[in-house]
Amino acid sequence: MFRINDHYLKLKAGYLFPEISRRVKQFAEANPDASLIRLGIGDVTEPLTPSVIKAMHDAVDGMATHDGFHGYGPEQGYSWLREVVARHDYQERGCQIDAEEIFISDGSKCDTGNILDILGAGNRIAVQDPVYPVYIDTNVMAGNTGKADDSGEYQGLIYLRADETNQFQPALPDEPVDVIYLCYPNNPTGTAADRTVLERWVQYARDNKALILFDAAYEAFITDPKLPRSIYEIPGARDVAIEFRSFSKTAGFTGTRCALTIVPRDLVGRDSGGDPVQVHKLWNRRQSTKFNGVSYITQRGAAATYTEQGRKEVRQRIGFYMENAAIIRKALGSMGWKVFGGIHAPYVWVRVPGGMDSWGFFDKLLNEAHVVGTPGSGFGRSGEGYFRLSAFNSRAKVEQAMERIAKKLG
Repeated sequence: MFRINDHYLKLKAGYLFPEISRRVKQFAEANPDASLIRLGIGDVTEPLTPSVIKAMHDAVDGMATHDGFHGYGPEQGYSWLREVVARHDYQERGCQIDAEEIFISDGSKCDTGNILDILGAGNRIAVQDPVYPVYIDTNVMAGNTGKADDSGEYQGLIYLRADETNQFQPALPDEPVDVIYLCYPNNPTGTAADRTVLERWVQYARDNKALILFDAAYEAFITDPKLPRSIYEIPGARDVAIEFRSFSKTAGFTGTRCALTIVPRDLVGRDSGGDPVQVHKLWNRRQSTKFNGVSYITQRGAAATYTEQGRKEVRQRIGFYMENAAIIRKALGSMGWKVFGGIHAPYVWVRVPGGMDSWGFFDKLLNEAHVVGTPGSGFGRSGEGYFRLSAFNSRAKVEQAMERIAKKLG
């Protein structure tokens, strides 16, 4: 009889967002006339911009001709997209990243999990807490953890606590670790990292020969030009870091799927015998074997976001969502609630009022205000007592949601 991967059986009973969907579905079935406003899952609501649509239309028309047809593309991404990404996202900010170090993929969520394919067993892994659940669950699936304890934390992982006492900036590990997951601007807390914070992490990684997996999916939402948008703005980071970025929230590609991963050639790991191995070669082999690349049409749309007009449209779209975040911050703050984030990220992190637990507050918000958010405990033990609201919705829905919350819970 065939056998399954037993590590999947260690996963807790429901990934955060499916559990939210289950509760929302249950409520909707019991209250068919209720008008729900969803500020929970971070999916965008505004359509693709005109420049992206035109580029995709042109690509579709080209696919109808012999000269313009494209079949299998390079697994690493088309050179014309990789080159424009390298120039605008990295080289213009002083980062020494070239096109060959950029791998175009179908999502940073996918790549933060897939990267485990090229990492060996026995690594000591540290994650921020609260944290994007994918980092933890994919390590469970890969067999890098023990079982979960009563609090839901997995044996073998090192949790880096972040809360109000440290301004949601966790301290360096008090023991050597091999792999560190960092997310800035942070999901869920909305916290950004300044240069000093990133310099501290890079130095720790260099001192301990550790690898930083740096999720920069929300870098485009940073409003302070002095804040770094890439780990590679920090000297020495090429030796210790892999960076993940996404077009999903930046350009609204949640439904069309396009992202990128940076693997510098300078990054070297060790095999089981202690010999050096270039990580770039391993990731290239992994992608060439297990991935057929992002569609030509999608990559043409992604490239359009780097034209002069495309960049303008993206800035306007991001500005729209950040105005939504400002509305949420102001409304909740005026009610006396403690509010964090929402300045350099599209997420507002709220201290749950009245000492209620985060899932209890989720149900209260859903049942009384008909607003969907995300309970902080779903992001880890340090998220208990907090709640995340997303700025991804229409202006009218965001304003209506704040009115309902003020009326029902204010």
